Amino acid sequence: MDRRERARAERGALIVRTARELAEADGWDAVTTRRLSEAVEYSQPVLYGHFKNMQAIVTAVALDGMVELAAVLRSAREAGGIRGLAEAYLGYAEEHPATYAAIFTRRTDLVFGAAESPEILKITFGELAAAVEPYANGDVETLTEVFWSALHGQAALNQEARLRPAQRTDRIEQLVKLVTG
Repeated sequence: MDRRERARAERGALIVRTARELAEADGWDAVTTRRLSEAVEYSQPVLYGHFKNMQAIVTAVALDGMVELAAVLRSAREAGGIRGLAEAYLGYAEEHPATYAAIFTRRTDLVFGAAESPEILKITFGELAAAVEPYANGDVETLTEVFWSALHGQAALNQEARLRPAQRTDRIEQLVKLVTG
């Protein structure tokens, strides 16, 4: 990679990092191309030279977040099995709400659950599947989707303060019992 390509890659990484920081601090509604261009000290046309629109920036944040999430889940699964993974998943959602939203709830260009899905999506799903697989009687993928859906539901409801905070551990325990039998 030559100097020009490195500089372009560094600008792109700066844009993504700054978008994520702004979103984590003030929410995604506060991340506009104008505010982002001011924060990175590049003009809006420079932003559009790297990303076609805000959705593409959110997609890039989601991919970066997914790399982090996969590592968190792997470490938690290896240390604490399915219960550790569940705790880590919900912890990630709580600690990085805007990044979690970019990954799972905001409009992006990502395609989940398909042959053309980015490899990191498959790796992250694989971490969930590895935690569930010992308890599956047949269709590991469907049980993984059910487990993931339940975790995501808890994460979303926790973010909006719709569940009793004191029951967080009990909800995880009940979910793990449902999956593990």
